[in-house]
Amino acid sequence: MTKIIKYSFFLLLFLTPALSFSQSVNAPLNRDYEHLIERYEIKTGKFSENIHSHVKPYLRKNIVELTDSVANNNNFLTERDKFNLTYLRNDSWEWAGDSAQNDSRKPILKTFYKKKSDFYNFQNEDFDVHVNPVMYFGYGSETNSNVRTYINTRGLELRGMIDKRIGFYTFLTENQITFPTYVRDRISSDLAVPNENYYRKLGDDPSSKTSDFITARGYITFKVTKHIDVQFGHDKNFIGNGYRSMILSDYSGNYLFLKLSAQVWKIKYTNIFAQMTASDQSPLLKNYPKKFFTFHHLSVNIGKKLNIGLFESIITGAPDSLGGSHLNAENLNPIIFYRAIELNTGSNGGNALLGLDFKYNFARHFSLYGQVVLDEFRLSEVKSGKGWWGNKQAGQIGLKYIDAFGLRNFDLQGEVNIARPFTYSHETSFTNYTHYNQPLAHPMGANFNEFVGIARYQALKRLNIIGKLVVNQFGADSSKTSSSNGGDVLKSYNKRNREYGYKIGSGIKTTLIYMDLTVSYQIKHNMFIDLKQIIRNVHSDLPSLTQSTSISSISFRWNIAPREQVF
Repeated sequence: MTKIIKYSFFLLLFLTPALSFSQSVNAPLNRDYEHLIERYEIKTGKFSENIHSHVKPYLRKNIVELTDSVANNNNFLTERDKFNLTYLRNDSWEWAGDSAQNDSRKPILKTFYKKKSDFYNFQNEDFDVHVNPVMYFGYGSETNSNVRTYINTRGLELRGMIDKRIGFYTFLTENQITFPTYVRDRISSDLAVPNENYYRKLGDDPSSKTSDFITARGYITFKVTKHIDVQFGHDKNFIGNGYRSMILSDYSGNYLFLKLSAQVWKIKYTNIFAQMTASDQSPLLKNYPKKFFTFHHLSVNIGKKLNIGLFESIITGAPDSLGGSHLNAENLNPIIFYRAIELNTGSNGGNALLGLDFKYNFARHFSLYGQVVLDEFRLSEVKSGKGWWGNKQAGQIGLKYIDAFGLRNFDLQGEVNIARPFTYSHETSFTNYTHYNQPLAHPMGANFNEFVGIARYQALKRLNIIGKLVVNQFGADSSKTSSSNGGDVLKSYNKRNREYGYKIGSGIKTTLIYMDLTVSYQIKHNMFIDLKQIIRNVHSDLPSLTQSTSISSISFRWNIAPREQVF
């Protein structure tokens, strides 16, 4: 048993006697779902008391509190807005005071679908459980391939509470998916499915185009005090208000972590202690090498409209004789400056990042947000303008416009992301900013500038139309084994071929244009039909990297977020 599990286990034993508060689990990460929550916070003109929107996922209890607050000030709500608020409330009905509105008129066999949102539920004073099937079936085609894409996902989602003190959640699916060509190329390169970890080819044919894998998430939650939440298990986290995160995203697979969240007054302080996989290994090996990620984030609401957050993270690890690594116990201190620990202990092999994020809501229609990440920073080198490789920074600036141009339920979002060469990279896979061969922040790694534009229109209560445009310019490497131009965060920064002359786009100049139009209809609660059209073009100075494709698909989703591969 690894050290992080031991420390977490003893901490849980120590804290368990203090349990005395009702505890909620999280609503799963889902950009469309989270957009609704952030939309209504913007429209109210003030921050929610319990939701700091750049720390995701959100507690179900807090989501219901927000819907109650918005419903009490409903003079600006359309019928579509009221439908959305009811949907959010029904999805977490156990926290709603008037949950009877979620009762089904005709439960199946008087047992199933007593509630509109739950296939099966049981609730008494001691126990609360919600059980839902998970299904995702899709079929599609692309212009540059005779291979048909498809999704075949079946599984189960379960959540609940014991004694109103311990919350639990589990999500398990079995998947066979034939991805579009560009995603299959990414899988072959990284040896991992985007947003997932281990996979294998379906069947015995090594040339099979279909990935076969299991998705498993599960955790327990409880409150230590009225203001301190604890979560322990296997899942993901997302830090930021943007479509992308330059700090911590959900692009990589699930990982084991312990999260402590303290919220008092207008302050939220979050700690994450996680165990991650340092690199891919042959599936025949039983023990993948480990590394450790520790993170803390301080979020402060200043007035009703401005939020500022500060964060620091560090990834540590070094291979031992068995291919594993060890956690520095000093990094478990929830209130400390990690670089100070390294200086005091002589352990300077970690990869530390620090920076800030912010959000400013104004005019009940707009939200300005951004992030700044410092991997390494020397002012003298920045001022010299020589393009020193070690100037590793990333940033984001974005704007959301709710009910744009006076058109109700029409929302726009524009976002710019940049990352200098070698940001997030380090000497080895034990210290680079990755998990299971996948970036922990932006899916493109580093050495890019990007524009993201999103338009959302809720034409009817159950009908949503979402369009995305992504333009990404980056500097590519000629191959996985070539020297690094600073974009591939899996490569050691020691593979650079010079010290100076680096700028964003250094390497093989490449431009990615991605367009996506999705029409989604909600048949019943959390049951969707999606029609999607993707156009993706890559133009590169290296002809072998140039490609163009158009992908059309139709899918059926039930209790699962849409799969997105926007890279």
